[in-house]
Amino acid sequence: MNHLKGVHHVTAITSSAEENYKFFTYTLGMRLVKKTVNQDDIQTYHLFFADDEGNAGTDMTFFDFPGIPQGRHGTDEIYRTAFRVPSDEALNYWVKRFDRLQVKHEGITEQFGVKVLSFVDFDDQKYQLISDENNQGIASGKPWQKGPVPLEYAITGLGPVHMRVTKFDYMKEMLEKVLLFKEIATDGDFHLFEVGEGGNGAQVIIEYAPDLPAGRQGFGTVHHVAFRVEDRAVLDEWTNRIESFGFQTSGFVDRFFFGSLYSRMAPGILFEFATDGPGFMGDEPYETLGEKLSLPPFLEAKREEIEKLVRPIDTVRSTIDFVKE
Repeated sequence: MNHLKGVHHVTAITSSAEENYKFFTYTLGMRLVKKTVNQDDIQTYHLFFADDEGNAGTDMTFFDFPGIPQGRHGTDEIYRTAFRVPSDEALNYWVKRFDRLQVKHEGITEQFGVKVLSFVDFDDQKYQLISDENNQGIASGKPWQKGPVPLEYAITGLGPVHMRVTKFDYMKEMLEKVLLFKEIATDGDFHLFEVGEGGNGAQVIIEYAPDLPAGRQGFGTVHHVAFRVEDRAVLDEWTNRIESFGFQTSGFVDRFFFGSLYSRMAPGILFEFATDGPGFMGDEPYETLGEKLSLPPFLEAKREEIEKLVRPIDTVRSTIDFVKE
């Protein structure tokens, strides 16, 4: 069986695509590699922020569902998303940057022996920076070369995804027996699992939190997490495997930028499995990724309708010379 390769992307919900774009571009220095719409809800923007080239394992994506209320953090939810930075020194840089830009954070701490920096955005979406200083395992991506953050400190990809659950024994069994993760460390109610080559880009943290109220999805919360597979053939293998354990799946879904499979394998938590390719440069050149409204071929016929539904957002950055500071 081909193991999962690690985290592919995390998709969350924002109250404002415009503010979300500003925060990820100007504060976090991640590159908008695709401005498109939710393929199942075409009035909703879907923004993809990633590394310099939009590599799998580096992208955090957002929906802005019109009129959705604020979510509530709790249990049986994907609670926090981590981003990888090159070193411990990078975290010191980010503390100063967050202080200067008035981003709420918790200071540098340690989790499972690794230095981390937890912070939130304007929606109280939960994030963490994690140091790759002594990391071994799946490689990270390439920082946005023309972004505002010095390359030696910049975000390069996704780190461990933190989930809270009421049924830890069930989650552990599902992760290990079905998805072939292995538990590698425990700290009280926190359990670290990894898959494939392991390391920061192939880990999840499961927190046993039976006494919290259930999380409620809305803006400021995560919609789903996706794990990487090599290609369609491997994705089909995983479809067969997941269904053989009695889970329902979506079957193959063509997202144009990658192929997907969805399954709700734990209470409140939606898992996606996504192929590494084709990627984000099939319809836009590297130099201007994310600057136009990109639609997959099966939505092109509806472009005029879609452009009336979503308000325009100026995401042109190829004409901007960012000062790295």
